[in-house]
Amino acid sequence: MIRKHFAGFAASAMALAISAQAFAGTVTTDGADIVVKTKGGLEVGTTDKAFSFKLGGRLQADYSRFDGFYTVNGNTADAGYFRRAFLELGGVAYTDWAYQINYDFSHNAGGDNRSEDGYFDEASIAYTGFQPVVIKMGRFDPDFGLEKATSSKWVTAQERTAAYDLADYVNSHNGGMAVQVSGTYGASLYGSAGIMANDATNQDKDGDSIKQVNLRGVFAPMHEAGNVLHFGVNYAQRDLSDTAFDGRIRSRLGIRGVSTDGGQDAGTNGNRLVLAGANNTPAGSFDTDSTWGLEAAFATGPFSIQSEYLKREVQAKAADREDIDADGYYVQLAYTLTGEARDYKLGKFDKIKPANKSMGAWEVFYRYDNISASDDNGAFATRDDVEAQVHNFGVNWYANEAVKLSGYYVMSKVDNATNAVGDDDGDGMVVRAQYVF
Repeated sequence: MIRKHFAGFAASAMALAISAQAFAGTVTTDGADIVVKTKGGLEVGTTDKAFSFKLGGRLQADYSRFDGFYTVNGNTADAGYFRRAFLELGGVAYTDWAYQINYDFSHNAGGDNRSEDGYFDEASIAYTGFQPVVIKMGRFDPDFGLEKATSSKWVTAQERTAAYDLADYVNSHNGGMAVQVSGTYGASLYGSAGIMANDATNQDKDGDSIKQVNLRGVFAPMHEAGNVLHFGVNYAQRDLSDTAFDGRIRSRLGIRGVSTDGGQDAGTNGNRLVLAGANNTPAGSFDTDSTWGLEAAFATGPFSIQSEYLKREVQAKAADREDIDADGYYVQLAYTLTGEARDYKLGKFDKIKPANKSMGAWEVFYRYDNISASDDNGAFATRDDVEAQVHNFGVNWYANEAVKLSGYYVMSKVDNATNAVGDDDGDGMVVRAQYVF
């Protein structure tokens, strides 16, 4: 509780401190004038753009029901939870420095076992004086994948593709710190390279943390809303040679409620698919953990199609170990019934802005996920590849630029794995109420 109050106090104090710098222009005759904006949060800045801050946030309240493979006994369970509850503070200081602080009070946006009082989803400083190159430092998610680049506020389905579950380290900071260099070349090329000291819980015997490298490149010859052609390639690698770690590759198959840190879930009856690996994998078992990713997207008017492919290899180090391989992909189709085009910024999709303020914008979508893994170590040595297919059907209502109501239905089928009563398929539904400011 003390940490929760302290986080709130710290955010308020920082906002006041930064605004004090910005407001210097109002108390001296030679300072810059102040501009205050209240649409989409509170934003204050000087007219010369040397100082600014914006206070905003997002709230996502989810409810889901599911059965079959999603529960241990196959019976219906439900879950109600805050998927995200962010307070966000960002802005500019001294023209060339940008900062962003996002605090998640739901402790449910990242991986497992987040702090009960929340945690810093992002706390970063960026130097922008070398435009179009940006140097970013601090805690933030590394750059990997099109769906991850798209904000959780505006991603099409409530949960991102199950393919990301095959290599959950590639686009999550896991409590680590990073440095990233990114930039654009012209209007069509984007690239980033980052190095991270990843996950304070995974260290070698000397206390040295895992080091991770991420690379991403995007080519978008068409890059305007309703007129997009996008291609991307990603690579991530980390060294596991001297580290004990949780080596499980597992997935919730689109239903976060089977196991969630942000509120009520299915408890001990929630069933999460394990495709490969083992918990508490001892140091010296494996060596390099590398993941490749490809991405492509096309949009014309209110229609869009996008796809990503991931391939991961965990190389064995010990003589009694075998390599672990996993790969997965998704294909997603989306159409805005009310005719609006989805916004696009180089390297990522963005929001849909309703043209009719009273009716809002209506979007329907379908996504197919396919994931598989091969592991000849331990419990998985006697079974063939574990594979899963997930069908996601959904609808989004953008009531306005702040409120979004969503729902989707999920059907999954698993090969070579079942729950305790032999179910190898399951159904579920998730509804979400979202407010952003």
